[in-house]
Amino acid sequence: MFRRAFWFTAGAAAGVWATTKVNRKLKQLTPESLAAQAADKAVETGHRLKEFALDVRAGMLQREAELGEALGLEAPVDDPALPAPRRAAALDTPRDRTRPPYPDNHSYNRNEDH
Repeated sequence: MFRRAFWFTAGAAAGVWATTKVNRKLKQLTPESLAAQAADKAVETGHRLKEFALDVRAGMLQREAELGEALGLEAPVDDPALPAPRRAAALDTPRDRTRPPYPDNHSYNRNEDH
């Protein structure tokens, strides 16, 4: 008699445990839960990418400082011995956007190359 009662109770407990486990899994697979999980993963990935970018930037600045020190480029900006920084001529004069990039005596035909 006690054996039957034990196995009945054990079976009922296993059934309750399995039912609870299945219901939890079903709740995790609802569209709302899946969307929330995806959003959490996206936010976590964004934080990781931001941390990675900051680490890369810090390493880049450190390496740039090391290279500048090794090459002797660590001169103060206001040093009168250094000439003023020059810009390339192409950067000084903006290109006229109304004129085509090819010479005036050249007619541009797209079908010419085919």
